[in-house]
Amino acid sequence: MTDATLTAAEPDLADPALYFNRELSWLDFNARVLELAEDETVPLLERLKFCAIYASNLDEFFMVRVAGLHDQVDAGVDKRGQDGRSPSEALDAIRARTQELSQKLIRCLEDELRPQLAEHGIRIVGVDDVSEEERRVLADRFRRQIFPVLTPLAVGLGRPFPYISNLSLSLGIIVRDPTNGFETFARVKVPKEILPRFIAIGDGRTFVPLEDVIAKHLDQLFPGMEIVDYDMFRVTRDADLTVSDEADDLLQAVDDELRRRRFGEVVRVEAGSRMTARMREGLVDALGAEPEDVFEVQGLLDLQDLWDILKVPGHPELRDPPWAPVTQPRLQGAGEKDAASDVMGAMRRGDILLHHPYDSFGSSVERLVEQAVADPKVLAIKQTVYRTSDDSPLVPALIRAAERGKQAVCLVELKARFDERANIGWARALEEGGVHVVYGHPSLKTHAKCVLIVRREGDGVRHYVHIGTGNYHPKTARLYTDFGLLTCDEQIGADVADMFNFLTGFARPRRYRKVLVAPNHLRDGLLEEIERTIASHESGGTARIQLKMNSLVDGKLIRALYRASAAGVPVELNIRGICCLRPGVPGVSENIRVVSIVGRFLEHSRIFAFEREDECRVMIGSADWMPRNLDTRVELVTPVEDDVLRADLLDTLERCFADDTNSWELGEDGEWTRRIPAGPEGRSVQHELMVAHAAQAAEAVQTG
Repeated sequence: MTDATLTAAEPDLADPALYFNRELSWLDFNARVLELAEDETVPLLERLKFCAIYASNLDEFFMVRVAGLHDQVDAGVDKRGQDGRSPSEALDAIRARTQELSQKLIRCLEDELRPQLAEHGIRIVGVDDVSEEERRVLADRFRRQIFPVLTPLAVGLGRPFPYISNLSLSLGIIVRDPTNGFETFARVKVPKEILPRFIAIGDGRTFVPLEDVIAKHLDQLFPGMEIVDYDMFRVTRDADLTVSDEADDLLQAVDDELRRRRFGEVVRVEAGSRMTARMREGLVDALGAEPEDVFEVQGLLDLQDLWDILKVPGHPELRDPPWAPVTQPRLQGAGEKDAASDVMGAMRRGDILLHHPYDSFGSSVERLVEQAVADPKVLAIKQTVYRTSDDSPLVPALIRAAERGKQAVCLVELKARFDERANIGWARALEEGGVHVVYGHPSLKTHAKCVLIVRREGDGVRHYVHIGTGNYHPKTARLYTDFGLLTCDEQIGADVADMFNFLTGFARPRRYRKVLVAPNHLRDGLLEEIERTIASHESGGTARIQLKMNSLVDGKLIRALYRASAAGVPVELNIRGICCLRPGVPGVSENIRVVSIVGRFLEHSRIFAFEREDECRVMIGSADWMPRNLDTRVELVTPVEDDVLRADLLDTLERCFADDTNSWELGEDGEWTRRIPAGPEGRSVQHELMVAHAAQAAEAVQTG
């Protein structure tokens, strides 16, 4: 069926023409990140930051998504996606799009950012571009600090091609013996894991790439030899974990799989633009890669290391204005400056909505757990951990709780991608501290975000619950937008308690009272909300659907949204990343609008709002609308029933759809078009929320 036939009275909602490719849609998201690097209205160092984010995003995409497609091709699997593409067709399209975007990235960095940074005294230059005195400083640095940690590895008789680790940066070198004319290939790894990738010289604002310094002194690594040719290359390997459902010891199984990850299949080779065809062919053969998986890079490789440049001191004019999260007004100390608030007392007076990074994570979630640890009436603290940081106070707090005789339970998700090693470390530390540690089921990832506190009150107990859309990670709580609900609602508390018992014990999942939990009930619950909204519209009542999430992929839910649109229900979608739904198709999705906001903070919250004649149902939680979240993860979504809090969530949605500063709109043709401000100022949801939260916090302090 062609696009033209989609206007038929009863279109086939499974038609591939109605769906965008998942991987290409993700690349479109990364292209929006790149647009911020190109945006001249963004402060200069922030533009450099977006270059680093783009590069880091792309690395993970190849390690996981592209690697998965390679696995399907290697296994002879020809299963087509809902857009109709086969794995090999998707790979071809990914390669073409990646090359296009990578060229834009290099043009942005080399032609715009580096020259403009130099105008402000921040230089990223090669050895040949510095003064004679600075070259002497670099030569001395090479002799004293760099040379001792380098290991040149030549290939030849008895010397096999060396193992190239994932994401390592290397110099490939052709070396000739002038005595007999024999030539060989050698590899020198750039030791950026133990040395700065960019070496600061002079006043600390001139940076020389480490690999450039090494290349300038190759004669010292190969004395008496001729350097015929050299260039940079970088290898990306399959880094996704595969843990058997039958694993008896999940911690050991993940630990073993992490060791195997180092030797994953090569899925990408980035090569410097000067690399000769001879060296390139040799690398492809030695690495077991395919020629089409070699990506030529004009300029610097491994741009995620640009984060190092962002640490240059000073230059506030080149950065975003600083933002300090504020204490949620309901949690302000009792009229005393810096007084620790009684979070549980505030929760007893009513539900509280947190919105990070506008609201402080430390004075809310962390304070709640700290208060629970110190409270002698608290009997138990239970928490899920998907991702956290080394400086997180929450996990040590659980250890203190166990030491004080409380029941402390932590469900640690060992399979949180690229945080597996850290989570294994936390799990062992928790167990040694007396905390009950549970790893979940091998076939499911526990992605739910919740804390449950059980407190003795009167002749019974009360549940204090936090349910969030983001991880218990203090650093990302300052960078990601996420919501959290603090509640003492009896039914929600009982639901969360049941969920923990299901995860730690041995039972079949049951229907919950208020919350929706994947993998057993979430999709059906969301489908029911959509169908009820359609029914409200068809009976002449008010109806509208507004959704905010990171990714929309699930075919069943997309088809339900198509049915809602076809019935005349307005559907507004704020999708940060992947969107497989095609809006604007007559008879199918002409009532669906899709926008994406990419800005200073990473939009990470999930809000699901269903407006009907007799009610407005609003929910938040951990799940995107993707098959993995709905079928192979434990996810938790809760209703927000307080009228004021629900109004706050709807207000955030309205601001998102009104944003015309950092917002893109998706067309029927799959093109994302950046919105142009309607007025001289424009509207930015993130800026508006910073201003609003600062004002609310200031007012709360003044009124005491």
